[in-house]
Amino acid sequence: MKEYEIGKNEAGQRLDKYLRKLFPLAPGSFLYKMLRKKNIVWNGKKADGAQFLSVGDRIACWLSDETIAKFQCPRDDIRQTENLIQKQTENPIQKLDILYEDSDILAINKPAGMLSQKSRPDDFSANEAILNYLLEKGELTKEELFTFRPSICNRIDRNTSGILTAGKTLHGLQDLTAQFRERSAQKYYLCIAIGELKEPVRLSGHLEKDAFKNRAYLNKRAYLDKKASFVIETEYEPLQTYDGFTLLEAHLITGRTHQIRAQLSSIGHALAGDPKYGDPNINAYFKKKMHISRQMLHAHRLVLKNGLEITAPPPEDFTRALDLLRL
Repeated sequence: MKEYEIGKNEAGQRLDKYLRKLFPLAPGSFLYKMLRKKNIVWNGKKADGAQFLSVGDRIACWLSDETIAKFQCPRDDIRQTENLIQKQTENPIQKLDILYEDSDILAINKPAGMLSQKSRPDDFSANEAILNYLLEKGELTKEELFTFRPSICNRIDRNTSGILTAGKTLHGLQDLTAQFRERSAQKYYLCIAIGELKEPVRLSGHLEKDAFKNRAYLNKRAYLDKKASFVIETEYEPLQTYDGFTLLEAHLITGRTHQIRAQLSSIGHALAGDPKYGDPNINAYFKKKMHISRQMLHAHRLVLKNGLEITAPPPEDFTRALDLLRL
């Protein structure tokens, strides 16, 4: 027999929906049969699955350990869950730079080179690092991962550094995700652009994504097919000009893949160091003189709808580039 206590991340849903998450490989007919036979009971009573769960409810499963293991999760999920419990010292990239944390959300300063989410089963991303952090703190248990998995709420490119947020609880995850979807959370980036921009500018256009090449394109024409083209808009504020370069603060009005990189490149002010949209000669200069081979883009400020402002200091390579440009 195994008993599960309902926490705030499972409350509010129907019992049968919870059971399907708890035992994803079990046929629905099996779960309802176990409810009818009282092999699965809710707060010590027989249930039909239509009951809505509350915090503190207890679900007792009078099943063998072998049956629970058989239906609880696929082999790959078991392996991935066990891998999350590895010690932080086994992988230095797991040592997170926490910018802000409360009971529902956290924000980290993601280093360049770290994936926001894994793209392949064996990748280790910021999402896994955050789960590992919560497991080690004791704010999350292995059993809870079967029915709720904390997750990041915004994404930034692998070679872009800066603020990455995650929902620790269901409430935090839903609230942050809604803010990004509704654009009530204000996102600001620092970037080093090629050329000198003297005045603020607001740019808009239509962005097309080539998934095969993992590249975005700007097109001035409007498309009726929303799946093929997205309206994008960004405000750029010059903070400092150098000899042939400008430090900009970019305020994302919308948020699409490669939006800043493709947009600035389309007006002749690509990001310094950008291997996909930038100038090969400038990139070679940055690589030789500054040992930098990534786009100079950093998510440095986030303002949530409740007024909370989170800032992330630029990484060493970004500040090194600025120091050398001042010379």
